Amino acid sequence: MEDYKKQFIEFMVDSQVLKFGEFTLKSGRKSPFFMNAGGYVTGMQLARLGEYYAKAIHDNYGLDFDVLFGPAYKGIPLSVAATMEISRLYGKEVRYCSNRKEEKDHGDKGILLGSGLKDGDRVIIIEDVTTSGKSIEETVPILKAQADVEIAGLIVSLNRMEKGPAGKSALMEIKENYGFDAKAIVTMAEVVEHLYNKPYHGTIYIDDARKEEIDAYYRQYGA
Repeated sequence: MEDYKKQFIEFMVDSQVLKFGEFTLKSGRKSPFFMNAGGYVTGMQLARLGEYYAKAIHDNYGLDFDVLFGPAYKGIPLSVAATMEISRLYGKEVRYCSNRKEEKDHGDKGILLGSGLKDGDRVIIIEDVTTSGKSIEETVPILKAQADVEIAGLIVSLNRMEKGPAGKSALMEIKENYGFDAKAIVTMAEVVEHLYNKPYHGTIYIDDARKEEIDAYYRQYGA
């Protein structure tokens, strides 16, 4: 596993974005782990988050794209932070773009924040986590309504590796339904590999009992 992936897993734990316990998800599933990207709130956290996204985008998609699109609302700071880090790390200038939930009819009019979109733009969508693919179902029409763009891929921070509505992983369903790749900085399997029975700052976050809970969860809901 690449060093930046190990660092990102530890960063999620340090930021209390990735937690272990018993959580009820929106879907009603009882999960032994939970990720909430709303926990990234400081300048340093956002800079580091942007760096990890930038490295994952570079590893998975290269730099042949024009726009990083972050769907409102959580995708807005992600697109800004990652765009800045792509410039810093790789010297590549890409534009950031997000949407508003309600179209603005005065001043900076329209539904988009940041850059506009033009025909031929290659766009990568950036999100925190995708479990059902519903957000992509909403995002793709927004992009296509603005210009004749090519969606080059989706990047999320954590692949939960769960079944979506069709019984496959949400990221696989996105590829099948929309024709573009969906990648993650890390998968939940990589999280388990890195933390299982290994103390981090004096705490073992995934011991044998927690590992069995995670395994049981994936026996029921794993893709």
